[in-house]
Amino acid sequence: MDKKNQRLRRAAKTRAKVRASGKARLCVFRTPRHIYAQIISAEGDKVLAACSTVEKELRGSSDYSGNVASATAVGKMIAERSLAAGVDQVAFDRAGFQYHGRVKALADSAREAGLKF
Repeated sequence: MDKKNQRLRRAAKTRAKVRASGKARLCVFRTPRHIYAQIISAEGDKVLAACSTVEKELRGSSDYSGNVASATAVGKMIAERSLAAGVDQVAFDRAGFQYHGRVKALADSAREAGLKF
């Protein structure tokens, strides 16, 4: 089993537990250059809020978008957008990625901005 399949297997287990909780989920996806975050409804059929380092507001803020500082900015912005959409309680879905570095920075900044999980 290769690295990607292992990550997807871990993600499937996490998503099954999150679906059972009945909460909206904060789903994080990262690439070496960018990081993406979405708030997905509890049913899993609707994206309530989204943010990434590809957007114009965040693209100009730093010279490289694949670092902890950019992930912190995405976490703050996704929290603001989800609170504006009326979602303040979410389950964190790290999509099989290790809770370390950019993923942890995004989660911590979202918590500081008022999102509860």
